[in-house]
Amino acid sequence: MNIKYYGEYGGCFVPEILMPPLLEVEKAMDEIMPSDDFQNELKDLLANYAGRETPLTFCPTLSRELGFNLWLKREDLVHTGAHKMNNTLGQALLAKRMGKKALLAETGAGQHGVATAAAAARLGLRCTIFMGAEDVERQSMNVMRMRVFGADVHAVDSGTRTLKDAINEALRYWISNQDSTLYCFGTAAGPHPFPELVARFQSVIGTEARKQCLERFGSLPDAVVACVGGGSNAIGIFRGFLDDASVRLIGVEAAGTGEPGSFNSAPLNLGTPGVLHGNRTVLLQTQDGQIEPSHSIAAGLDYPGVGPEHAYLRDVHRATYGMVRDARALEAFQRLSRSEGILPAMESSHALAWVFDHPDELPKGGNVVVNLSGRGDKDMDIVKKYLGAVYGFADAEKQEA
Repeated sequence: MNIKYYGEYGGCFVPEILMPPLLEVEKAMDEIMPSDDFQNELKDLLANYAGRETPLTFCPTLSRELGFNLWLKREDLVHTGAHKMNNTLGQALLAKRMGKKALLAETGAGQHGVATAAAAARLGLRCTIFMGAEDVERQSMNVMRMRVFGADVHAVDSGTRTLKDAINEALRYWISNQDSTLYCFGTAAGPHPFPELVARFQSVIGTEARKQCLERFGSLPDAVVACVGGGSNAIGIFRGFLDDASVRLIGVEAAGTGEPGSFNSAPLNLGTPGVLHGNRTVLLQTQDGQIEPSHSIAAGLDYPGVGPEHAYLRDVHRATYGMVRDARALEAFQRLSRSEGILPAMESSHALAWVFDHPDELPKGGNVVVNLSGRGDKDMDIVKKYLGAVYGFADAEKQEA
């Protein structure tokens, strides 16, 4: 196995029993993915099933208010409502070419689960999804969508009952079903070759965005901003601009409620190096190496680690990473919805909030691109809970900024 590292991060730290399926995936990446036949079928699926390319949308009202041109890369318009479909279609097609009969996935916000279930249905594969029990409650509509697509959804009650624990259970399941099943890993983390595999499939975002910027405003953007949990949407758009030193790359992590003693999901800002889910990265952990619980109002950012390439980009100062609290993300959700008529996912709202809160750090009259990684339909129960009074619901909880 030619194990890829990003500086000191990455690698493949797994039990010996998981090495054969990982070697099989690496071989498929090297031999199947580069073929014209595979690439042509994937391009057709992305265009005529997923709906690519997605628009680069200018925000006139917010641009006037902020003093620079705000553009949104509209991954919310991909089929099933988020960037996740770029990766699941690629991995589902790879699974079929490998002779697999089923897909396995973990999911947090549910968007990866929905996209995996849809891709499996499209390509005639069985589908099994593991999802933390807390996320099942937070994202019940996405659970229903997965099941309508034919997926078998398992709620995980162990640990923190969120994404970390769903990944643990999915890896255990894969050990017992590796002959028939491909683990369709959802983010650019995990053991080699998953960080690179997912980044390659998601790099379509950055490739399109770079071309669209040159077409729409005749230059590269001054900054590209994206939310970061595991980090697949961010690495997808960053890949289009890594070699362009003039383009500032900004990732945004979840700072939770910000209350003393509360949990967050910001390992790049507050974590230390360690190993989780088969790769060396930066983690939220205790001094003796025990993984700490994480929290974000956005289920897709509720993860105590991050993809290894982001840790590397931070260390070499190619990208910077900020933090946004729950309340600010809720305010950004409202601001984009009311100013531009676009409903952002709560995950993407973190990226928007950073831009709204730091206008003086961005060039006046310049061009800033935010990767709108998903749409906010899935978050209506969260919006009702915290902002219900604003919209006439009586059961809202007060959320302090």
